This record gives sequence, structure tokens and C-alpha cells, in this order.
Amino acid sequence: MTASHAPVPRSSVLASVAILALAVLATAVGLFVPGFYRDAPALLPQVYGQDLLTLAVAVPAYAVALFYATQGSLRGYVAWLGVTGYLLYTYASYAFMTAFNELYLAYVALLWLTLYTFVGGMARLDAEGLKRAVGEQSVWPYVAFQLVLVVLVGGLWLGEILPATLAGTVPPSIAEAGLPTSVIYSLDLGVVVPAFALSASLLWQRDPWGYAFTAVLLVKVATLGGAVLAMAWFVIRDGQPVPVAQITIFGTLTLLSLVLMARFLLAIGGDTRVSEERPTAETAGE
Repeated sequence: MTASHAPVPRSSVLASVAILALAVLATAVGLFVPGFYRDAPALLPQVYGQDLLTLAVAVPAYAVALFYATQGSLRGYVAWLGVTGYLLYTYASYAFMTAFNELYLAYVALLWLTLYTFVGGMARLDAEGLKRAVGEQSVWPYVAFQLVLVVLVGGLWLGEILPATLAGTVPPSIAEAGLPTSVIYSLDLGVVVPAFALSASLLWQRDPWGYAFTAVLLVKVATLGGAVLAMAWFVIRDGQPVPVAQITIFGTLTLLSLVLMARFLLAIGGDTRVSEERPTAETAGE
């Protein structure tokens, strides 16, 4: 497949460059300006860990993926969308959860820019072409991994929410952070868990959009898993206990997501190009 024009439109390229600039600014200030965050002590290791992963891993990966996406690489396009999804999740949580600070408008701008870029990018993704590029490899490892994430993430949060709901209290993680509620609960249970369940179902049926969602979600969960491990490191450095089981589980999930992400992206092929037009009923039969 070849592309006779840039597969990433100019507006999305400009939005992505703005995302890179704002993300570097936000993370650098958060990490290197002492006392910048005004959040509860229990929440600080989380934002520091998120900032570290974003600056050290997500930003460079985003820049590289954007470059290859603009050159017509389907692999680069998928990676670009996946990191955009990670940044969308990250700055949605910052815009709604962190205590007000001087970068509030930057968080809101990042939320809008990443949402615009992600939705537009998914709408332009040729799911049929992606399925053809991946080929006939087995889908069960990807389906199983996504269902495991549904069970683990859903079980983790419901294990905190349901006892508090039945007892008429507030989950400890919310109380310790001094928050009215948990944005992470809402994002994970309202968006992430259903997305993995839908993606697994579509992929099992070998629906083209199952391949598209799986590719993007694998990149997102790999970066997000790294962020969780970075958060755990800051918690330990702060002198707070972190259950070994939690580190083991998230470390294993992050490693598996990296392996599956690499397997999926390598299956696409480095010379596979983004199609200029999606196949029609006439061209599909040629």
C-alpha cells in the first residue's frame, strides 16, 4: 500500500507539535519546580511518577511515532494514536483531579488537543487495511490479555468501591487524597474497561475494528503500565509501603503489554503504508 499524500493532516500535525511542547512544559515544571503541586501528600507520588514516564518515555516515543506517521508508515500511525491515547488519559486526570495550579490552562489545552487528535486519528484509520497488514496470526493472546485487564482493573477498583458503598463510607484512596471522588475510578470503569472488553470481543470475531482498537490500546497500556511502576517508585522513595504483589502484577502486565505490542507492530511491517483511500466495495473485489 502506498500513500500519495500525508496521511496525518496538517491540523493534526500542528496539534501534535503543540501537545509535545505543552507536555514537556507541564512535566518539566512538575518535576523540577519544588513545591509546585498543591495536592495531598498521598497524591504527589502519583503525579511525579506520571510526569517522569511522560517526559522520559511518552514524549520521545510520540515525537518518533509522529515523524513516521507523517511519512505514511502505518506502524508509526498506530503508535502515534496509542501514545495520543495515553496522553489523553493522563491530562484528563490532571485537568479533573489535580489541585488548581498555574498550569491548569495547559492541562485543559492538552485535554482538548489530545481528544481532537485521537478522535480524528481513529476516524481516519483504515481498519481493513490494518487487518490485512497484520495478516492471519493468532488473535487469542491479544484477546486473553485484554480480558485479563478487564477482570484485574475492574476487580481492583470494585474491590474498593463496593465495600465503601455498602458501608456508606468513602474508599481510603479517595479519603487519603482529599478528593471528593476518584477521576481514575471514573475513567477506568467508564472508558478503559469497556474499551478493552469491546476490543477483545471485536478482535475475537476478527472484525477489522477489533484490530484497530487492539493496536491502539496495547500502546496505551504499555505506557500507562510504565507510569504506574514509576508512581510506585516515587511512593517507595517517599517512605510509603507498596505491596510486593501490586508491583509484581503491574510489572508483569507492563512486560506482557510490551511483548504483545511489539509482536503486533512488527506484524504490520515497516514498509506498510497508510492508504490514501479506504477500500470500496468495487476495489475490494479487484
